[in-house]
Parts: sequence; C-alpha cells; structure tokens
Amino acid sequence: MAFRRGDTIPGWLPLMLGIFTAVGPVSTDIYLPALPEMERQLHSAPGSGSITMAAWVIGLAIGQITIGPVSDRFGRRLPLLIGMIGYTIGEVGCALAPTMTIMCICRVFSALMASAGLVIPNACLRDLTEGDEASRLMSRLIVVQGVVPILAPMLGGFALKFVDWRVIFWATAVYGGLCTLMLLTVFPETLPTQERRDMRPLSIIERYIYILRTRSFITNGLVWSFLGFVTFTYLTGAPTLFEERFGMSPFHYGMLFGLFAVCMIGASAINGLVVGKVSTTHMLFSALGISLTGSILFLALAVISAVDLTSGGQLRSFFLWPLIISLVITMAPTGIIGPNSMVGILSEQSERAGSASALAGTMQYLFGAVASALFGLMSPGTAIPFAGFLVFAFCAATVFALLRPRLPSSAP
Repeated sequence: MAFRRGDTIPGWLPLMLGIFTAVGPVSTDIYLPALPEMERQLHSAPGSGSITMAAWVIGLAIGQITIGPVSDRFGRRLPLLIGMIGYTIGEVGCALAPTMTIMCICRVFSALMASAGLVIPNACLRDLTEGDEASRLMSRLIVVQGVVPILAPMLGGFALKFVDWRVIFWATAVYGGLCTLMLLTVFPETLPTQERRDMRPLSIIERYIYILRTRSFITNGLVWSFLGFVTFTYLTGAPTLFEERFGMSPFHYGMLFGLFAVCMIGASAINGLVVGKVSTTHMLFSALGISLTGSILFLALAVISAVDLTSGGQLRSFFLWPLIISLVITMAPTGIIGPNSMVGILSEQSERAGSASALAGTMQYLFGAVASALFGLMSPGTAIPFAGFLVFAFCAATVFALLRPRLPSSAP
C-alpha cells in the first residue's frame, strides 16, 4: 500500500504518525521516577542515572542527522521499520542491563533507532501535503505526541508502586513492538521511488548545504530552534522556580506540569481546526505575539517579586498564581508555533524532506542543550533569569519569523 500527494488522507494516518513520534517522549519521561531505584539496584552512585538521559540525548542528536538522508534514499517505511525494531531490541537490553554502563550503551542504541520516529513522520506529511493542509495534519500529530509527556511520568510513578523498575523498559519494548506491527501490517510508503535521492557522502553533504541555503528553511528552522530553547528553558527553570522558590511539592508540580501540557495541546488542536480558514502565517504571528506578550508579563512579575522571593517575604503566595498564569500565556501558544514553523521548514524540501526534518530536529536539540547549559550556570535565586531567557527566545523567534518567505499555498 502506498499514498501519493493528492490522495485523501485517512484520519488514522496522523494518529499513527503521532504514535511513532511519541516514542521519544515515552522513552524520555516514563522512567524518570525509577532513576533512584535503578541506581541502587545497579550499584551505581547517586545521581549517576542522569547519565542515561545524556546518553539518550546524544543518541537522538546523532541519529536524527543520520536517518534523514537514509529515508530520502530508501523511502520512509523501511528505515522507520528498522528503527522501531532496533528501538525494541534496545529497550529489551535496558530491561536486562546488569550495570549502569550497559544501561547507557543500550540507551544510546535505543535513541539512535528511535530517532527515526522523530524525523520520518514529519517527512511523511510533507510527502503527502503542503501549506495549510500540512499544518492541520501536523497539529493532529502534535496533539497525539503531546498527550504522552502528561501520562508517561504518571504511569511510570504509578507502576513503580507495584512492579520493579525493569518492567517499565519491558513496557517500552512492547510499545516499540506494537509500532513495528503497525509498520508491517498497515503503514503505507509515502515517498515515490522516482523522488528518492542519492546517498553518496558527497551527495548528502551537498544536500545539507542546499537546505541550509534555503531561506524558508533557515528562517523557519531558527523559529523552530528557538522553540527548543524555550522548551528546555521551561523544563530546566520551572521545577527550580515552583518547587524550590515557592515550596511546591513534587505531586503538585506534576499537576502544574500537566496543566501546561494540556494548554499546549489545546492550542495545537485549535490550530488544526482553524488552519484553512486562517493562514499559517497569521496563526504563527498571532501565537508568537501572545507568547512574547506573556513572557514580558512573566518577566515584569519576576522583577516585582524578586525582592520578596529572595527575602522569604509574606507576599510569596500572592505572586504564585500571577506567575503561573503569565507562564501559561507564554507557553500555550507553542502548540501553534511548532506545527506552523515545521510546515515552513519543509515547504521547499519535497525531495529532501527527511534530511530537512532531521537537520531541524538536530538544531532544536542543540539550542535546547545551550539553553539548559546556560541556565544551569546561572544558579538563579529568582524567576528573572528564567523569564529573561523566554523573552530573548521569543524576540529572536519573532525576528526570524518576520524574515521568512510567504508559503506558496498560504494566504498572505
């Protein structure tokens, strides 16, 4: 079975692509509650479990930049199938790992294979659609993908009350097996043979150079990359702010994390409903405007509250909800910014969609890593560095959005 551009896209296809893409968040989030117990059972030093996360990120960064050209050469289905099989094997290795070293090796292997799930679904949508239709379907994919970060840590923490931490990796292996089964039975090929690209090293380098010279990729890719900067700033800064500065319990912070995720998913769902009636350009700038306004409000509140937070004043509880509301206003529109910037990234890359998606994914992870590293060096005592990073990122994203060319199929 194969689909071609112009064919009617069945509703189950974006759902299935979202399930493949969610392999990344599943494997990142679900085992986090198990890290302390995993360290004890593997006779490793406290905190050493975080190395497994570093191993995962390294594998994803290398895997994404590699899998893109592979999918442009051999089609989408075969590399994705091999990736899901390899991911399943890697997760079985994690479940059986006798030492932390073996665990890290298996995590790198799993990430290399799972990177196919992060890259290829975006390329599949570009193979079949463009413009507003691509943005609408991308929003569906992100809705499916976004549910996982909410559920995964909760499911992982709940499971640990009844089972050993290794069961979590057996569960992710089953997830990979189900993805493999879907690829073997119903998933179609979306890249025609005549549109496949050469895979010689020089050809791959030339392809990436061509992509980097494309204005639509550079401008939209930097919007996408600064979105990664925002995401990692949030993931790094929010726990410090709400748990350490405001004394919020891990349980209540988990509920707050869920609130932010639900708002992002809701924004993405709205994007899917209105795209076609409102252009992707208008949606992108509206979302950036709201996020930038929210981040400036968040920064203003951070400055006002700084004296009270550092002195342990009585107004601490007063500032909590205004900060939460302003951060919701800031973060929720990222569910709109993401799909519309990705549509722009792939708009002129029909025969290079896999490589373009891979390069964009690697850029986003690099920007996220820079944000985490810089934020970690600051050791913030207030919300000001957190808010300042967000304002900077949304200002930069807005500037690059202003420089992007108009999408061919989008209204002005």
